[in-house]
Amino acid sequence: MTKLSFSARKIKDASQARTQCAILPVFSKKTLSVAAQQLDKASAGAVAAAIRLGDFTGKSGQSCMLPGVAGNKRLLLVGCGDKGKFDRAAARELGKTVSKALANSEASEAILYSADLELQDGDSRWLLSWLARHFTCAAYRYTQTLSKPKPAAKLTRLVVEPGSLGSAAAGKALDQGAAMGRGINEARELANLPGNICTPSYLAQHARKLGREQAKLSVSVLEEKKMKELGMGSLLSVSAGSDQPAKLVVMHYKGGKAGQKPYVLVGKGITFDSGGISIKPGAKMDEMKFDMGGAASVFGTLRTVTELQLPINVVGIVAAAENMPSGSATKPGDVVTSMAGKTIEVLNTDAEGRLVLCDALTYAGRFKPRVVIDIATLTGACVVALGSHATGLYANEDKLAEELLAAGTESHDRAWRMPLWEDYQK
Repeated sequence: MTKLSFSARKIKDASQARTQCAILPVFSKKTLSVAAQQLDKASAGAVAAAIRLGDFTGKSGQSCMLPGVAGNKRLLLVGCGDKGKFDRAAARELGKTVSKALANSEASEAILYSADLELQDGDSRWLLSWLARHFTCAAYRYTQTLSKPKPAAKLTRLVVEPGSLGSAAAGKALDQGAAMGRGINEARELANLPGNICTPSYLAQHARKLGREQAKLSVSVLEEKKMKELGMGSLLSVSAGSDQPAKLVVMHYKGGKAGQKPYVLVGKGITFDSGGISIKPGAKMDEMKFDMGGAASVFGTLRTVTELQLPINVVGIVAAAENMPSGSATKPGDVVTSMAGKTIEVLNTDAEGRLVLCDALTYAGRFKPRVVIDIATLTGACVVALGSHATGLYANEDKLAEELLAAGTESHDRAWRMPLWEDYQK
């Protein structure tokens, strides 16, 4: 995977800077930024001439690549729309437009002249962090099992202007965004792996590898024998039909003070979900390798938390199992006992997510958590309710729900709160 580095630098005169690709944002009224004016003057009016042709108007989503301008191998003009309406949505469109243009370019390093980009609903810190996150994610390519993988992203270094921030604050914002991007890419990579590679044992090995890389992260893995001793009959009922043993992966990041209550993240890690005896239809069953998306999210979050060395304590718990039919599989009508001592009648073995999560959530209680957040691909009915643009959020604490919704809006990974009314318990 391409490694992309970021740096912030104030550039007094763009005509004196040299790069393989100078990226110039242009607003729709065609008013040139200071950097654009400097490059236009140094190129005998090449920038203004390109705009005057009318093919490029500065409309959001537009781009125009010019070769050999003012000592730069390439000059990329990028439309940003109305300057008075340049908000986070426009910034996201800017990032996508630049990524698309650079994907067809041989440029390995670039300068983004971002000093004139003033957000109407944010600040320079958000913009730089988001740009680093976006370009890190844009560099991701899945290659592990492909005979003919797509070419790796060419861009390896991006310089941005710090805007109103000082160099140190700008660098911190870029580091935060890049770390978030790497966490997202880790989740994507794990989810993209086929089920015969990304097994519960693979996730356990991946956790141990992460633990070796990060001094503040300790990792332990509960095997089926230990889970049986603890009474995790609910989780074990899911793996009963598979040759792949279940694993309960526990990753403990200690960045906060000793004794400080941790944030606990619990991820559903069904590495392949056939539905078990209540088997799913064959069409698109291959997509059930993604049923460990919650676990992938936990891994990605821990990657980001450890890289940023956040001053908090976090426990990541992954309930990993494979749901398969066989002579030893749990059957509809079977009754199992959870770690909490509850008996559960299994009427549909394709409702396995709640079975692995309930034991993992009970186990999470031993860490005396400040907050518990479980993440799961629990039901396709959520897509029926909300479509593909929002995550369903269930919460029994209003303040936490508000914080999660705000975080989703901030990161454009939006959620919608669902009701937990008593009526549903009847």
